[in-house]
Amino acid sequence: MDRLLQGYRRFRAEIWPTAGARYETLADEGQRPETLLISCSDSRVDPQAVFGAKPGEMFVVRNVAGLVPPYQPDVGCHGTSAAIEYGVRVLGVSHIVVLGHAQCGGVRAVVEGAPPEARDFVEAWMAIAKPILRRPSNPDRRPNLVDHYESEILRLSLANLATFPWINEAVEAKRLQLHGFHFDIRTGAMSTLEGDEWVPVP
Repeated sequence: MDRLLQGYRRFRAEIWPTAGARYETLADEGQRPETLLISCSDSRVDPQAVFGAKPGEMFVVRNVAGLVPPYQPDVGCHGTSAAIEYGVRVLGVSHIVVLGHAQCGGVRAVVEGAPPEARDFVEAWMAIAKPILRRPSNPDRRPNLVDHYESEILRLSLANLATFPWINEAVEAKRLQLHGFHFDIRTGAMSTLEGDEWVPVP
């Protein structure tokens, strides 16, 4: 906790003097982010750092594996779906980005099973991604099975976004675009999904 408080003090001393005006504007005028970003909770992947985003530019949703569940309005608790609804229907974002990453523990939990200590919630959450296990892998292009499923879970999340009727409507009306990215923790390289192909971001 001391380290966090030291970080806050550095923020107040070094960043706030120049960034304070931006925060004050955001407080007065509210948020108008252009992008809704869905990412993994993994502490090694900071979406705002990766994209160089400033406060107010991205409405960020983080969960295990950056997974998007299918549209399912019922009495259950749907934190991710609630954030997506708010971003799209209230904030009116024009882009949704799903950011996957290498060495994802959530994807590993789908492929190998959740750790015994994480079966109250993680196992049920990652069961949403079970359909990817039925898809044939392409060993010639992705020899590592976990790498392959990191791509497949991102494709599944994008497909699940399309099950939300008001997302479909906004996409068809060209008010909203969906994007998929994959970040490699070790190299810092990022790829974007274009059709069925992963293309390196220059």
